[in-house]
Amino acid sequence: MKMKLLLLSTLVAVLPGLFACTTRTATLEITCDLFQEDQHFTWEVDVSPGDSVVVTLCSNPTTGFQWAESAQISDQTVLKQTDHEYEPAKDENIVGGAGKEVWTFKALDEGTATVSMEYSRPGEGDEERHWTFTATITVE
Repeated sequence: MKMKLLLLSTLVAVLPGLFACTTRTATLEITCDLFQEDQHFTWEVDVSPGDSVVVTLCSNPTTGFQWAESAQISDQTVLKQTDHEYEPAKDENIVGGAGKEVWTFKALDEGTATVSMEYSRPGEGDEERHWTFTATITVE
C-alpha cells in the first residue's frame, strides 16, 4: 500500500513537469482559392516560449510574383524566423500550377511581435504589391 501511494505521489509530482516541457506548433495555411486581387490577411495567435509558428501561403512564382524570402519581424527578441521553403504544386503535370511557401518561426521570449510579408514582383515597387500578410504573435 505504501509503495502504491509513493508511486502515485511521484507521478503526481512528475507528470505536470513533463507536460510543461512539451512544445506546440501553431499553424495557419491560406490556400490559393482564398486569395483575391489586392487582399490583406491578418492572423493573431498566442503561443508559449519554445513553441513554433508555421505559416503556409499560396505562391506561384511562374507569374513573376513571390513572397519575400525573409519576413519582417517587429521584435526579434520575441520571435525569430527559423526556416522558409517553397513547395511546388503536388500535381506536377500542371504547368504553372501554384505551390506554397512555408515559413517557420520560433517563440523565444515573452512579448508580442508582428510578422509582415508581401507578395509582389521583385523590383517593381509598391504599385505591384498584390497580397499582404500580417500576424500578431503574443508569446506568454
